[in-house]
Amino acid sequence: TNMLTIGYIGNGKSTNRYHLPFVLLRKNIKVKTIYRSNPKNEAWDRIEGVNYTSNLDELLNDKDIQLIVVCTKQDSHYNYAKLVLEHNKHCLVEKPFMQTYDEAKEIFDLAKKKGLIVQAYQNRRFDSDFLTVQNVIEEGKLGELLELEMHFDYYRPEIPESTHSFSPYDSYLYGHACHTLDQVISYFGEPDRIHYDVRQLLGTGRMNDYFDLDLYYGGLKVSVKSSYFRIKERPSFVLYGKKGCFVKETKDRQEEHLKMFYMPTNKDFGVDTFNHYGTLTYMDDEGITHEEKVKSVNGDYGRVYDDLYEAIVNNKDKTITDEQTLLQLKILEEGIKNLK
Repeated sequence: TNMLTIGYIGNGKSTNRYHLPFVLLRKNIKVKTIYRSNPKNEAWDRIEGVNYTSNLDELLNDKDIQLIVVCTKQDSHYNYAKLVLEHNKHCLVEKPFMQTYDEAKEIFDLAKKKGLIVQAYQNRRFDSDFLTVQNVIEEGKLGELLELEMHFDYYRPEIPESTHSFSPYDSYLYGHACHTLDQVISYFGEPDRIHYDVRQLLGTGRMNDYFDLDLYYGGLKVSVKSSYFRIKERPSFVLYGKKGCFVKETKDRQEEHLKMFYMPTNKDFGVDTFNHYGTLTYMDDEGITHEEKVKSVNGDYGRVYDDLYEAIVNNKDKTITDEQTLLQLKILEEGIKNLK
């Protein structure tokens, strides 16, 4: 097997919780070097056989390394991605990909010019709940789709309450809609129009802590909703068709397990039990109503790396396309533009 050798910029939660547990399981990918700017502040255990450095040039100039993953705060994504591409390496960037549409366009253009691949780490495409919803849609029992509601709720009032200034790029819309919006765009494409309801529940000059975006596709409305003030979460997905509905109460469990340090090496990692299954209610052609549990499709964030491997090593098309990422950034910019 052709080995893909990779390195990381950043050694925090993103790298160690959302990337490495999946990458280390893949026999065709080798993690060679991890760069961290502050070696005195190492909160995570080192991985045996991986080189840790605080010299960025060591990573950028290593001829073995083909792909560098940028896992830093988003205000540094543009500079790091540009640097990686200028050193003729492929690049994977945490989300939100860039701060602006223009930055993203410039980075994609630079990659094209150099014949390199750069893309966003849209791991939530491989969430169990989202994959299950796709299966339910494709099964056709719901009939023509009318409405899809997607919720990504938290009860963390201390976050907006402790923030006393507004920053567009630290907004809830940027930080969380980048998950759900990508899911919508990846499956349904570009909407005909969008209605934006993006709020600062604590008032002007405070952080954006609520959003409700309606994306219209012909007769279908897809709503992407989220808030920091939901003491009881709304269902992860509610899907209505002319013949029925599907309700998936609980989110994908990969993040829940990762937070408990229950890793993908376990066979039941991220796997829904019967209690987590969604409920499909529909009327068949005979007019008989059915209600059934739908076994969840297993999610796997590591599939982003599988797709990237295929694109880099085997010249396959990227799954997470430039156009999808640019559209997402255009929507994020539009949604936040009137807040102060």
